[in-house]
Amino acid sequence: MRWLDKLSWDILIIGSLTLGLAPFIPEPHLFEKIRMLFQGTLSRPIDIFDLLMHGAFPLLLVLKIGTQLPPEDKK
Repeated sequence: MRWLDKLSWDILIIGSLTLGLAPFIPEPHLFEKIRMLFQGTLSRPIDIFDLLMHGAFPLLLVLKIGTQLPPEDKK
């Protein structure tokens, strides 16, 4: 996961806020596509591509946060 460590926090945060939430009005595509996924209506290839494109930065940010957390103490 060294490639994830090389990614800048700034790029991941800005990318998550802009691409992850675009378009801002009427509803971000990411929220719409996640809702469609849970409703079972996410079937068209363009919708799947939209989910992957708009969710890439937020997913990378969550992964980077997860790798930065200290390990749990196991007693």
